[in-house]
Amino acid sequence: MESKYQLQNYSYLRGAENKNPDMKHNNIVIMAGGVGSRLSPISTPEKPKQFLDLLDCGETMIQSTYNRFLAADPQASVWVVTSEKYIQFVREQLPMIPVDQILTEPVGRGTASCAAYACWKIRKADPESVITFTPSDAYLPDTVGFKKTFLEMTGFLESRKGVVCIGIRPTEPNTNYGYIQAPAAQGVVRVNNFKEKPNLETAKLYYAEGCYFWNAGIFSWDASSLEKEIRRFLPATAAIMDELRPSFLTVTEASEVDRLFPSCENISIDYAIMEKTDCAYMAQGRWEWNDLGTLSALEAVKKKIQK
Repeated sequence: MESKYQLQNYSYLRGAENKNPDMKHNNIVIMAGGVGSRLSPISTPEKPKQFLDLLDCGETMIQSTYNRFLAADPQASVWVVTSEKYIQFVREQLPMIPVDQILTEPVGRGTASCAAYACWKIRKADPESVITFTPSDAYLPDTVGFKKTFLEMTGFLESRKGVVCIGIRPTEPNTNYGYIQAPAAQGVVRVNNFKEKPNLETAKLYYAEGCYFWNAGIFSWDASSLEKEIRRFLPATAAIMDELRPSFLTVTEASEVDRLFPSCENISIDYAIMEKTDCAYMAQGRWEWNDLGTLSALEAVKKKIQK
């Protein structure tokens, strides 16, 4: 019986066939397992916001995310990590992604475990690639500007180790976003600190200081550094992935994932790694962005589009 996780002829490496052999291959991991509870009742556990056409533009949020990254790098390999109960939506809305590149989690264990699963599996056949993780539901209309930022991030990692995240210049003291403290400069800069969602008073201070940026939740790792930092800060999860690794690309993978994945630590990658790592950099996204996390944010964006 064929495993739903079994890779067929290493399909996720097909995008690398025409890539310059001296360049690292880009793997894009779309994280699409959340339920979008803050956007209730529009977003529901049965069909969350990433699978909805929230902006009435003719494509769902996850389709927009896919198209944005393929416009930035047509040769990239795209993965989706999602809940088992949402796999039908991914297959319906992104039929161009081979089923072997859709990783399904039996239970949600936060973005750190999501990243670990994708990292270990990608590295089994593509050990020195660049892996970019992205939410599946952000509003980001400037595809040309985004491409410039994305290539800046991944280009930086051609010759350096670490992680590059995207920071957005705040337009208000918003308490719904995490913040990145970094120099306001052109190019990729070293991150000084990550700050989780502040209260309003603190958000006002961040906004006034000018060296704090909204964390867009998009980050690119060189694959070896990501595995190293997971081993460093999440050793128990790394041990589970090591136990899973022999089953990757085999018919036993599905049952092994179902057996072992629920034991992974339930934590976000922001708390587990990004706030602790000493190899973090930031590229500034100089374009409009919104995570559409609340009803008020969604309404504001829709009104702007309709003008």
